[in-house]
Amino acid sequence: MVAARQKILSLAAAVRHLDDQRQRGRRVVLANGCFDVLHVGHVRYLEGARAEGDFLVVGVNADSSVRALKGAGRPILPAAARAELVAALAAVNLVVLFDDLTVEPLLEALRPHVHAKGTDYTAATVPEREVAARLGIRVAIVGDPKRHSTRELLARISESHDG
Repeated sequence: MVAARQKILSLAAAVRHLDDQRQRGRRVVLANGCFDVLHVGHVRYLEGARAEGDFLVVGVNADSSVRALKGAGRPILPAAARAELVAALAAVNLVVLFDDLTVEPLLEALRPHVHAKGTDYTAATVPEREVAARLGIRVAIVGDPKRHSTRELLARISESHDG
């Protein structure tokens, strides 16, 4: 069994590793997210993403991009911890941290066969859909209906702590 930390690679190392996976005939899937306080929705999303191919790489937003996307007080967990938690999941083969507000640079660099997005998106609302189309990357909407939210979970924790 590979230790979770060994699954976390730099972008350059990930590119080399994915080239090897493609040469072996494996279909590469890219999923991404902040994963700030891991919950069952994240697990189902990543399991759904893995079902779209043979090798799942997950882009985890760096702290600066989580702050920009989610606002003050976020992330709850630092990037290294979030990456290790995601890497520990059985469905995940490799994790890369990224600073950008969208996953477009990762699509350009990693060139997966499939780009998996959660059910909070539709084919028409995936922010990276044009880049994916230009690169010949299929977009797949995966996971269960969006009934799980870190924001809502944090609100419930705050309410129970305050009351």
